[in-house]
Amino acid sequence: MANTQKVKNVRRRRKLRGVRAKLKGSAEKPRLSVFRSGKYISCQAIDDESGRTIAAASQLEKDLREQCGPLNKTESAKLVGQTVAERLKAQNVERVVFDRGWYKYHGRVKALADAARKGGLKF
Repeated sequence: MANTQKVKNVRRRRKLRGVRAKLKGSAEKPRLSVFRSGKYISCQAIDDESGRTIAAASQLEKDLREQCGPLNKTESAKLVGQTVAERLKAQNVERVVFDRGWYKYHGRVKALADAARKGGLKF
């Protein structure tokens, strides 16, 4: 069992490296990185040149947790996408590079991306 998990993690890392090798974030156009667990979703805009996070949003934040309470996971992902878009717009950032990690672009990841686009971000 442990060996199977090790192989799975190696495959995940390989996929992640393939996606990240093509993406580079900057101060003008940060990388919008998504993390998805079984229960929650979060994202952060990263300036790879300076190595700092410009803005972030997560379902685990107190104000979002209260709003996401009655919602399902996809609707919660939309709310997180809208929130990060608002925070980036407040810092005069309109363009981002979307980093889906090793996750497929569907379901919650797609919902977050669509909500961020609707919030005014350009990918």
